[in-house]
Amino acid sequence: MNDWDGRFSERQRDILTRVRGAGHVTIDALAQAHSVSTQTIRRDANALCAAGALRRLHGGVALPQAGNILYNARRMLNETAKRAIGAAFSGRVPSAASLAVSIGTTPEFAIHSLQGQTDLTIVTNNLNIAIFACDREGWTVQVPGGAVRAGDRDVLGPQVEAFFGRYRVDFGVFGVAGVAEDGTLLDFTEEEVAARLAILRNCRRSVLLLDRTKFGRVAHVRGGQITEVDEVICDQPLPAVVAAQLAREGVTIKIAGPRP
Repeated sequence: MNDWDGRFSERQRDILTRVRGAGHVTIDALAQAHSVSTQTIRRDANALCAAGALRRLHGGVALPQAGNILYNARRMLNETAKRAIGAAFSGRVPSAASLAVSIGTTPEFAIHSLQGQTDLTIVTNNLNIAIFACDREGWTVQVPGGAVRAGDRDVLGPQVEAFFGRYRVDFGVFGVAGVAEDGTLLDFTEEEVAARLAILRNCRRSVLLLDRTKFGRVAHVRGGQITEVDEVICDQPLPAVVAAQLAREGVTIKIAGPRP
């Protein structure tokens, strides 16, 4: 159980999911979607904003100014999908493998799914993953130096690119903030993109993990194309245009089944 599981109601979780997908949503639209009064939604919005998960706009709510909601709040969004993606990924990784792993919650679920494996080497700038991996007997963990981003528990910057460049790992595992209609991969900052591309350059097999809500999601920093990875694992079928692109380039597509 994570720190937020008992704090937000099912309706509040749905509000987070809707805002994450659209960037901002009006109070009236949320009230209509949930068949409740605007006063009820405002109380939910106030709770979410007080926790730092959202921020208020005139007549609605939006993502925080940094462009993404806090890590623990993101972690519980689409949790069933993320667990399914992680389970699908776990079947690809043998014991004694080395993995470079990015920031983000879906990669964290993927690494959790490997807890039965032995002798793994984890190279990551995601401290949530590093802390978990440190508790696994026989695993080796490498992390970069630098300032930790508050609320995200990760490290970014030029030293992180150099850090990943010092390794040649079996698997590069990463998520993205969004995927544009033409297959462009999107994140919220240039540093996030740079770290992800460093992982891509320094692995033998690259695996993109994402749930279906990432397609069409608003994010503004471009960084590579979805066709540049070796495998995509998603919880639902991909948009037809993207699936066709991947098929032409020989990229493996795995649709993960539901997992409680």
